[in-house]
Amino acid sequence: MKQFNWQRSGALSAALLMTMSACQPLNIAQAKSQPQTRIKGCNAESLLLPAHKDVEALRNLYEQYLGRTPVEIELGLSRAEFAQSLAQLTRSLERLQDKSLSSVDAALLKRLQQDYATELSQVRQRRKPSNRRFGISPRRPRPTGLPPALTKAQPAPAETAAQSQFSRDQSGRMKSVAPPASLAPPAPEPRFQDKDRRHLPGTFNTEDYKRINENPFFLPQRTPLSTFSIDVDTASYSNVRRFIRQGQLPPKDAVRLEELINYFDYDYATPKGEQPFSVSTEVATAPWNSQHKLVHIGLKGKELEKEQPSNLVFLIDVSGSMKRPNKLALVKKSLCLLVHQLKPEDRVSLVVYAGRAGIVLPSTPGTQKATIMNAIDRLEAGGSTAGAAGIKMAYDMAERHFLKNGNNRVILATDGDFNVGQSSDAELERLIEQKRDRGVFLTVLGYGTGNYKDNKMELLANKGNGNYAYIDTLLEAQKVLVNDLRGTLFTIAKDVKIQVEFNPGKVQAYRLIGYENRLLRDQDFNDDRKDAGEIGSGHTITALYEVIPTGVKSDVELPDIDPLKFQKPTASSNSSDLMNLKLRYKQPTGSKSQLISTAIADKNRSIQSATDNLKFSAAVAMYGMVLRDSDYKGKATFNQVLDLADQAKGKDPQGYRMAFMQLVERSQTLQQAKARTEKPKAQLSP
Repeated sequence: MKQFNWQRSGALSAALLMTMSACQPLNIAQAKSQPQTRIKGCNAESLLLPAHKDVEALRNLYEQYLGRTPVEIELGLSRAEFAQSLAQLTRSLERLQDKSLSSVDAALLKRLQQDYATELSQVRQRRKPSNRRFGISPRRPRPTGLPPALTKAQPAPAETAAQSQFSRDQSGRMKSVAPPASLAPPAPEPRFQDKDRRHLPGTFNTEDYKRINENPFFLPQRTPLSTFSIDVDTASYSNVRRFIRQGQLPPKDAVRLEELINYFDYDYATPKGEQPFSVSTEVATAPWNSQHKLVHIGLKGKELEKEQPSNLVFLIDVSGSMKRPNKLALVKKSLCLLVHQLKPEDRVSLVVYAGRAGIVLPSTPGTQKATIMNAIDRLEAGGSTAGAAGIKMAYDMAERHFLKNGNNRVILATDGDFNVGQSSDAELERLIEQKRDRGVFLTVLGYGTGNYKDNKMELLANKGNGNYAYIDTLLEAQKVLVNDLRGTLFTIAKDVKIQVEFNPGKVQAYRLIGYENRLLRDQDFNDDRKDAGEIGSGHTITALYEVIPTGVKSDVELPDIDPLKFQKPTASSNSSDLMNLKLRYKQPTGSKSQLISTAIADKNRSIQSATDNLKFSAAVAMYGMVLRDSDYKGKATFNQVLDLADQAKGKDPQGYRMAFMQLVERSQTLQQAKARTEKPKAQLSP
């Protein structure tokens, strides 16, 4: 196999060589081909991405001399935050007695200190004894007072009234309102520590994932139809990446294969005519079992020529569980990225929830970006989590300013830990379904670790005709809310369902790869009342079937069903097609579905002669199956994944496919380390 070259990733190779016990995070989200290293944060402040040369230099110094990397470096830094991490490094190096910097590293450190001298002087000023309390640098003053909008939900005032929610300090700078007054002012926070970044085995962890019962093989004579809803969520991929970065293999139920596959874009044909998406199909040998076939189905949404105006309601969890740099602090930076993309005709509201819910910013036009970002920037965390009350208030705001010919959407940012209020799954489902039917959709952005409730957030997004993404770094926020913004916010087809009929004359058995929580009953396909998934502008959706051809003696155990007494087998079809593919979809504002149908034939193509689309999606599926230790992974290994992905990485302008290969490399290292530790235990057991 052509070995993947880790040296191509510069700073990452040094991190990989660290001992596995250190469990250091890698910059997996960023490949070297990623061109952008700065983005605008709140109030147009320049944020340094993990790919910035100074951030990479700081990361290398931390890893080489301290054996650890502050998680802030992976989240995206302002110049002031960079200076704070640089000052911490300098103080730590001064305390080291047995290590001295090389001449090259000493010169690098001196250069960074000179380039950030102004910000470093401000850090030193804040650390003077007269300005310190309990050994912790004071935070900026928090605004006080309860804005009128928080007393009760009222119709949004005019723009002048919206601006009255803010006051000016002595320097004339606009100050935004605080969260609800029921939140106690949080105590000064220490710097983020390693113990906050991850939960090692044996430590307290309440993360929650819904159990995945992997799709089995079915016999087409008994079960000729396979029906499911499409899914555009990508949260599982970035969440898996978070685990790997932290030095842990993810839980099996955190690995949803369809979300790994659909994290990447594929080069499908552009839709033509009035149809909102194109359909591409392909068949080749399955790379993990040469006796089986892999059927590839790809959809590509039409690019909108003219974007609709948006009525967005940011719903922010400011409860005490969000008090971490990888939670509320990252939420604020993420939403500011989205604010920079607003058009003048767009409108934004801001609702927060903790002990109770409140309106922080009434509906404000996209021309008032500074006002919106100021409100976001001043949010603080504290209190319990009345999630259901916040969701209801956010939907009320969205309906109050509903745009008949626009995009109406609530964007929920949370760790999903709803622990106070009307928060049962059934109650939330009914509320979100009701609002969905009125044209207000829901996008869910997940953040954080430790108490992360993946199962609840996926449920909310599925019921709300929206998508679900997990934001682990600012780079991921840039992908979801900047690079993929049109597909994230603008729906071009809803309630998209797929139904496949298999030809028993050609197919001995079949299984759908992934989509376990999106399966539908066969009769649901023609039932327009049944909710299904959505396709956004320019989105690509991919589904894979593994097929065992008729006459093949497979090493996979197939279902054993007794002969039926009253049913007589019908003659097999003489068709040469493997299967017939049908899709149903509705227009974004429509209520009656339309049908698309096409046959899929087997052209006896090998995996080596397949397109990059099939090869790369197959590589990602293999990775997920190995990671889950799937019963159906066949002969798949991480080396096979790397080989196939390397063949199909293509142009990769954003570096996402190269980053995937780096993720596979690190997963392989973790798996090998786990095997080495488990082997001695097995030998010691009686």
